[in-house]
Amino acid sequence: MKAEFQSRPQLPPKAKRPNLGTALLLTTGHVFSTWTELNHILPSFFLSGGRCTFTQKTSPAPTPADLQDGQILVETLYLSLDPAMRGWLRDMRSYLPPVQIGQTMRGSCACRVLASKSKQAKEGDIVSALTGWTEFAILPEGRFEPASLYPGLQDPKDMLSALGMTSLTAWVGMSKIADPKPGELVVVSGAAGATGSVAGQIAKLKGARVVGIAGGDDKCKWLTEELGFDVALNYKADDFKEKFAEATKDYIDVYYDNVGGDILDMCLMRAKEHARFIECGLVSQYNAAKPQGPRAFSQIVTMRIRMQGFIVLDHVKDFPAARAELAQWIAEGKLKKTETVVRGGLKVAEQALVDLYKGINTGKLIVEIKNHNETPSKL
Repeated sequence: MKAEFQSRPQLPPKAKRPNLGTALLLTTGHVFSTWTELNHILPSFFLSGGRCTFTQKTSPAPTPADLQDGQILVETLYLSLDPAMRGWLRDMRSYLPPVQIGQTMRGSCACRVLASKSKQAKEGDIVSALTGWTEFAILPEGRFEPASLYPGLQDPKDMLSALGMTSLTAWVGMSKIADPKPGELVVVSGAAGATGSVAGQIAKLKGARVVGIAGGDDKCKWLTEELGFDVALNYKADDFKEKFAEATKDYIDVYYDNVGGDILDMCLMRAKEHARFIECGLVSQYNAAKPQGPRAFSQIVTMRIRMQGFIVLDHVKDFPAARAELAQWIAEGKLKKTETVVRGGLKVAEQALVDLYKGINTGKLIVEIKNHNETPSKL
């Protein structure tokens, strides 16, 4: 965490200071930040050709008086951090427009309703929304999802993890696209992350033999002993290549790819004829100065491999069925959820995002902006 975010200047007496909101904005150069009571963030990150940083901006917080018909006022409780965020900071053609310098950083959040002029949510309700890195927001109908869309919701964090976008991504990629059959060999990279850990469990539920690849012995132990993976391999280990060859001696039917790079090439070389490669993410390449394409590309031809990329947002119509099945598996104890929660409010989000790409998390990485058991803010 940068020192600027840890500093806390002396504030004037409470009676003299207004309610302020903070956001982190995308800028280039250095981090400029001040401590405030309420925060929102504009992005800064590592971009090609230089360093980009987050700047903390303070502005008056919205109030119930600002609401129009059909709108709700929310406070952010939990912020989702996802590998896809790196791609959102690239000024290039993609499935979503990039976050521009000076804009609030994009991010999914679980929020509490502080005031409402909408029939879809009332004061005190929990909703999910793409509010971004901000402590407060006003949302119109159609820009938030009420708790009723999350069957079996036990905790607001479930909106971002067990029943959130990463689990939906795992469900779509594994259940709808890969469709593993009993006895098939499924390999999952990034297996200890939010999506990979769920994707591997789904493959097991469908009767497949599952090999997970993760970075660290502790994560591998968690995958086999807690989540039920058949084999878990530490790609940082000296004997990884030998153990990978042994684990895939019967060759790969399905590869759920979250990392790209060398591991993708290794899987291509171990693919069975007509294997299905599901391209979900390329986390090993997101910060590479020269991203690496597959070198074993000829295997796609010789082994007749089907390699398919997908974006979960193309499958919104499947979300109700996916959430219902995920919730049922969780209730039955067949699917385990795990979260790494970073506490400290919005000011720790930048370092937590950097740490995400270092692999600090087991399962879903979430920043706690405000605990849902705390008293709601008064604006």
